[in-house]
Amino acid sequence: MEEKRDPALEEAIRKAEEAKKAADAKKAAEEAANPFYVAPNQDSEIKNVIGIVSGKGGVGKSTVTAALAVALKRKGYKVGILDADITGPSIPKMFGVKQIGGIVGEQMLPAQSASGIQIMSVNLLMEEEEAPVIWRGPAIAGIVKQFWSDVIWGELDYLLVDMPPGTGDVPLTVFQSLPVTGILLVTSPQSLVEMVVKKAYNMAEQMNIPVLGVIENFSYVVCPDCGKKIYVFGENTLKGWSEKSGVKVVERLPMDSAVAELADEGRMEALDPGYLYDAADTITELTQK
Repeated sequence: MEEKRDPALEEAIRKAEEAKKAADAKKAAEEAANPFYVAPNQDSEIKNVIGIVSGKGGVGKSTVTAALAVALKRKGYKVGILDADITGPSIPKMFGVKQIGGIVGEQMLPAQSASGIQIMSVNLLMEEEEAPVIWRGPAIAGIVKQFWSDVIWGELDYLLVDMPPGTGDVPLTVFQSLPVTGILLVTSPQSLVEMVVKKAYNMAEQMNIPVLGVIENFSYVVCPDCGKKIYVFGENTLKGWSEKSGVKVVERLPMDSAVAELADEGRMEALDPGYLYDAADTITELTQK
């Protein structure tokens, strides 16, 4: 006698098979359209990938990345940081994490900060955090891809990718291989830095990567006595370029020793409420349209 099968179960199996076929078709289409495309981890569901980019070093890009992650987390979003600055990783120290979350088969679990921000960095894989990473470009690009495909990120609203300065192998790899929603440019108010940031902007434009905005770091100092803002390097240094390019300056951040102290102590999540909230609002507005 033939066993009667549950119609509801049959329907569930059919839908699962159709979903798998659709996912496979989407992956095939993406790979055909972009031969550099790298599929995400099968156990990851990442809605938005945001690159944090600077044309040169020394503008506080990693600090901005960490602070932005904290701001988004406080707004209720699920957030991760992929530390793609392989030879100069600083994200783990800022959050006080020292090792990955674990190994599942051949895949890795990211570290978690105190508030639940997911973090993956090459420094979490090193026996000594001060050991140098002396790798050539292809090896560095390869590890960035692995952090995307071999790390179980789970469900994230935003994955922030902290990229090394410049327009070299890593930004090229990220732009070509990951589904980047858009980038934020980080600069400081100096004409030389502005020129180099324009290179990063032009690279993104040539590769059809949306530029969501600019964050000007070290924009001013606040007088401790009267509270007046003092623009040491000049005010509105980005105004002309911003108007010409159509890229909004989403936030101007002060020189603040308290932020540096929190980063050094691994306590970035103790930042004052409201720090980088304007930038977080801009990202959520532009990515949820």
